[in-house]
Amino acid sequence: MDRYQSTKKVAVLGIVSNFLLLSFKLIVGITSKSQAMIADGLNSAGDVFSSCMTYIGNRIASRPHDEEHPYGHGKAEYIFSMIISFSLLLVAYQIIRNAFGAWIHQESFIFSIWLVLVAVITILVKASLFFYCKKIGRQQENLLILANGEDHRNDVFVTSATLLSILLGSWKIYWLDALVGIGIGLWIGFTGIKIFMSAYDVLMDTTIDGKLKEELITMMEKIPGVSHVDDVTAKPIGLHFILLVKVSVPPTMTVYEGHSVAAEIKKQLKHWPYIDDVVVHVNPES
Repeated sequence: MDRYQSTKKVAVLGIVSNFLLLSFKLIVGITSKSQAMIADGLNSAGDVFSSCMTYIGNRIASRPHDEEHPYGHGKAEYIFSMIISFSLLLVAYQIIRNAFGAWIHQESFIFSIWLVLVAVITILVKASLFFYCKKIGRQQENLLILANGEDHRNDVFVTSATLLSILLGSWKIYWLDALVGIGIGLWIGFTGIKIFMSAYDVLMDTTIDGKLKEELITMMEKIPGVSHVDDVTAKPIGLHFILLVKVSVPPTMTVYEGHSVAAEIKKQLKHWPYIDDVVVHVNPES
């Protein structure tokens, strides 16, 4: 299964499962007045939105390059990941506000076995989705899938905390319900910031990491005719990079020989994973 088909499958699974969980959580949460379960339900609403953004972002990113987008539409993956991060921050704010209100007004909830059942089902479903997304996301280094995977993993911890507050609520320890709601909101906010930073780095054209840069320089300096590498920078284009390379060659080289050196550099660099294109500028060694 290719990158885009995998992402489409992840998105559809997320939409269906999260919509069902959202319905169960809000019905049971509102009926029992459990702030933790309502917060968990709002979290699932955010998950439905995230899965929809994953589907749309993947659909755009899968389009081939054209005249207006010579390097494809890969950055759509990161734009929609950033949209997901904003939705998570909005959900986090709403959850924390509601939970604080419940704490201040000392609101309690009505214990129900349905609260426990919905929480257990959510944990099992989300754990399964997390391991699936983690496997596919790492295989393809896909930020959209990994962002969804982190969201599913967070839901496992969030709903586990919800379950704990429900069980303690059966012993009349109601204040923990609001506290767990606040904790859920903070956790979702942290996840939103983390996804935002990952997408921001790509959209702001952050260059390749220093270790990989040193490996590329070492490889290029072994090519016959290269006196030394002057500079290496990279421009992200979605998943891939365009490398901008400056090298020095002996000043006695002909234009033809210098062009041959540049062609060999480009040939060898394009064998590296995720390097889509290479632009080589040749300088005379001084």
